[in-house]
Amino acid sequence: MRGRLWIGIPVACAVLAACGGASRRAAGVTRRDSPRAAVATFRSGVERVSATSALTADCRRRRPERLLTHRQWLSGFIVTEYYPVPERWFNGVRVSAPGGAGRHRVDWLYSASGVSMEGDGIDLAGNHVHIADLGSVGWVNSAGTATVPPRCGIRWSHGPPAWRAGGWRNAAGAVTYPLAAGGWSHGVGHWAGGYGGATFEPGPSLSLRYYHSVAVDPGLIPRGSRIYVSSYRNVNGGWFVAQDTGGAIIGRHIDVYRPPTAQPFGSGRLLLGERVYVIPPGS
Repeated sequence: MRGRLWIGIPVACAVLAACGGASRRAAGVTRRDSPRAAVATFRSGVERVSATSALTADCRRRRPERLLTHRQWLSGFIVTEYYPVPERWFNGVRVSAPGGAGRHRVDWLYSASGVSMEGDGIDLAGNHVHIADLGSVGWVNSAGTATVPPRCGIRWSHGPPAWRAGGWRNAAGAVTYPLAAGGWSHGVGHWAGGYGGATFEPGPSLSLRYYHSVAVDPGLIPRGSRIYVSSYRNVNGGWFVAQDTGGAIIGRHIDVYRPPTAQPFGSGRLLLGERVYVIPPGS
């Protein structure tokens, strides 16, 4: 799920502390690590708080989800958006990307705005790169504290993620990284450790299509399901195909694959309490 964050956190992430992204599933690796970017569509702060509170209450009341086997309407969905993130938006030094994907800007590889979160990116030459293995470490927030996505709802345990655990920390323990132009993003840093074996590969991770493919929780919505989201009826007719998954795409959460935004680290939609129609394969 991001852009997103920490180098330029989108509105919804800052307001709801709910971003997260993708970590593709090559060689059996789970693809996403959380929701993707988004801008709230609420008319007022009161409306936003009310919708968020209602969603949280609904999550607490809801019984454990079961895999859908027949077509039906479901309510209470979170809908977010994600995209292959362009390397040109980033400003870190270039480092080797483990796995043979060449050298790339470090924040593009490991920040929560970059490929580790979104799963896929577009490098400076216009080529796709994806994360093949997330490694054995999780996420930290901008202060360097570990944070994990929610099992239900929209808030991470210690606020929005900023970086894969590892990399550099400044004197206060907060995330920093060396800049391509010299200096540091948030103060001089010391090395805090590696990224647990994370690797990257050239090319896209899956054959996804903009405003056609979505990431879902495969424990609720089977892959290959057709999904109707009425809020998108003026975008693509409202229909999507469940082709992707993500570590933080949990339960009633759909992540829509879209083109990169026109502005760097731009936001997409964030919809709460959506009612959707799901048609599992063969139903």
